[in-house]
Amino acid sequence: MYRALSADAATTFGLNPAFIIHDELGQVKGPLHGLYEAVETATAAQSDPLSIIISTQAPTDADLLSVLIDDALGGHDPKTIILLNTAPEDLDPFDIDTVRLANPAFDDFMNQEEVMSMAEKARRMPSREASYRNLVLNQRVEIFNPFVNKAVWEDNAGEATVTMCYGGLDLSEVNDLTAFVLYDPVTGGVESRFWLPEDGIVERSREDRVPYDLWAKEGFITLTPGPSIEYEYVANYIAALFHKKDIRKLAFDRWNMRHLRPWLIKAGLTESFIDEHFIDFGQGYQSMSPALRNMESLLLNAKIKHSGNPVLRMCAMNSVVKMDEAGSRKLDKKKSRGRIDGMISLVMACSVASADQHEKHVYSVNVDDLLESMSA
Repeated sequence: MYRALSADAATTFGLNPAFIIHDELGQVKGPLHGLYEAVETATAAQSDPLSIIISTQAPTDADLLSVLIDDALGGHDPKTIILLNTAPEDLDPFDIDTVRLANPAFDDFMNQEEVMSMAEKARRMPSREASYRNLVLNQRVEIFNPFVNKAVWEDNAGEATVTMCYGGLDLSEVNDLTAFVLYDPVTGGVESRFWLPEDGIVERSREDRVPYDLWAKEGFITLTPGPSIEYEYVANYIAALFHKKDIRKLAFDRWNMRHLRPWLIKAGLTESFIDEHFIDFGQGYQSMSPALRNMESLLLNAKIKHSGNPVLRMCAMNSVVKMDEAGSRKLDKKKSRGRIDGMISLVMACSVASADQHEKHVYSVNVDDLLESMSA
């Protein structure tokens, strides 16, 4: 008996399949999928079960198919065989030989004229390039165009050293991701800290299709007790950090800051200290547009060293830009694929660092001394 299965995983329990075909598994977002898990764990009674996956690549490294491909390429299981036809990212994506590498049927039954027409449209219209790379070249590329692409982000993955620095803080709602980023303009080093509530972390990981629970075990996310983030933990961490590092300024999104301020004072920071070091940073076009230009310049010139933090990487890859009629830009949480809090924090930290480093200082000058030195 051979049949198609409903996407509802609950209807597949009790099966005992000998042969499974997963078609277009690349459409699964995130590292887990109920139907895949249900059928793959139902083959124990078979002597020689066989599973076949036929699919275009998934968009991100965190998606289920990408996890399976990377594991197969690592050669960890001798029973897993992989045949991956994809165009190398360093080749001209619009060249016919590049297209041929990703499409073994190109010289057989494919309509070459139609395929190359798709390539030409992607060349003319950058907004179509991402989908062309994913669907025609079988590259692991986001269908939407993020603020920063994967190649540029990886070029900035050096090890971070942070001493004299500036911070960016994006306070979340009580049950969402809170992000705090430090940036050292001298070394380019970036340090990131993230908080999530401990209760419901497994469900949230499944809902967002992101391994928050694994990242918490690895130390990239700090879990706060209970169902919500207690700002006391965030305040204590930041207050203690001011004693350990030379933090010049800390930019923050004013949303929810009124709830954090009392905890900062309780943690030992004075009102005057907070007013001097904490900078209110607007999230609209006026503040964000120049901040994004500054961020782009740093990334394109590989002047950021983020140490490959996976949570910050997720936020960067999720970030989508919204533009107004005047061409000004800002990061748009509503249009983004997922959480972008870490990227907002990084943009704010780099922006306030740039402004502070380039601030003009005026010194009093003795005119007589100046004239004497010039005549000499």
